[in-house]
Amino acid sequence: MIDYGQFCTVARGAEVLCDRWTPLVLRELLCGSTHFNEIRRGVPRMSPSLLAKRLRTLEEFGVVRRTERGRATSYELTAAGEELRPVVLALGHWGARWIGSRLSPNHLDAGFLMWDIRRFARVAEFPRDRRVVVHFRLPDAADREREWWLVVEDGVADLCRDDPGHDLDVVVHSSLRALTEVWTGDRTPEQVLLTREVRLDGAPGDVRSVWAWLGTSGFAPTRAAALRAAAPT
Repeated sequence: MIDYGQFCTVARGAEVLCDRWTPLVLRELLCGSTHFNEIRRGVPRMSPSLLAKRLRTLEEFGVVRRTERGRATSYELTAAGEELRPVVLALGHWGARWIGSRLSPNHLDAGFLMWDIRRFARVAEFPRDRRVVVHFRLPDAADREREWWLVVEDGVADLCRDDPGHDLDVVVHSSLRALTEVWTGDRTPEQVLLTREVRLDGAPGDVRSVWAWLGTSGFAPTRAAALRAAAPT
């Protein structure tokens, strides 16, 4: 753990919260992940041993509570951890407003992008009278991350890496960068469709609705507003 050697509570708080990966672990917990593997899906480039270490540290400082029920272990934020919600959100909105994505190839991560899309999909906007399957094809993503299936049925969204065998409603053909930039608010769906970086196949009504179904990152409106404000008049 970092040790700044100061009594200042900014320094003391930073010692707990500013270790590498810790803010992202907190982000995952604040987004509702409670099990180790769920948290890992949000930080796929973090090693399991380091994640376990960070969770132990947060538990030691009273930020996270670990609960064991038989062989199942879950993690939840304490009151101290929940109090960090506005801090983490403020950091995200600040980054969206002043930094943006500025994505290098190293920042493009299909696994995290699809996990984020799955957990923030606007399930209430999907048709309620049928199962909906959105198939994502990302040809420039890493091996085993080029095809994904988002299945929404009975108000629940599920993300599959292997073909679940259902009929497809919409197929999203996209570069990883283009879909990421739409998700983060750096570009609009109309822009990437116009450049043919994204192509949609499916029934016309479903194709028209797919962006309303998927939504965007929670920080995307802040990023879009910052881009509009900076645009020349």
